[in-house]
Amino acid sequence: MYNKLQYISQGETIEKQLYNIHLALDAGCDWVQMRFKNQTAKDTFALAEAVKFLCEEYLANFIVNDNLYLAQQVAADGVHLGLSDMKIAEARAILGSTKIIGGTANTYEDIVNHVRNSCDYIGLGPFRFTETKEKLSPILGLSGYYDIVEKMKNNKIQIPIYAIGGITLKDISPLMETGIHGIAVSGMITISDQKEKLIQQLNEKLYANVIV
Repeated sequence: MYNKLQYISQGETIEKQLYNIHLALDAGCDWVQMRFKNQTAKDTFALAEAVKFLCEEYLANFIVNDNLYLAQQVAADGVHLGLSDMKIAEARAILGSTKIIGGTANTYEDIVNHVRNSCDYIGLGPFRFTETKEKLSPILGLSGYYDIVEKMKNNKIQIPIYAIGGITLKDISPLMETGIHGIAVSGMITISDQKEKLIQQLNEKLYANVIV
């Protein structure tokens, strides 16, 4: 089963991205989604190659945000596609069945569509306002997650759901109670000056009700 904590990378330069990713991996994060927007193809490729190497070293999953062909080029573990990116079905046809494909969703209908097209996991959000994204979909809040997960249960739809968007440590327990699988965070890990302690706390809350 997929890890419950995803780190979405931050940084305006290759150096800053690598620094942040390396620290997150070192602190115990084992799923990295590389998000490097509005950069040259050359820089994005250089970063992806370096991140792939780092993730292999730490035995972490490496997912590329938006860019399917880059994910293919560097043999990443998969790709995460936003609502305005390439269609999931098209991506699956290109990548085949062994790669992970994640999709962004804001509504129950988005999820149904993604599941129909062989998506592997869903980034559902935003939970609350976040400055990480420029074009923000309508905010869901806790009630939004309850409603959507309930509809999924009623219609027997099963796919790992990750909450995303402005999540703090105190949000995790109530969020997990809605029935989601995990969380995807960016700023919380990037700005923390005690990353190891934070990731430990996050995992404790994420795995609190898991029966081993």
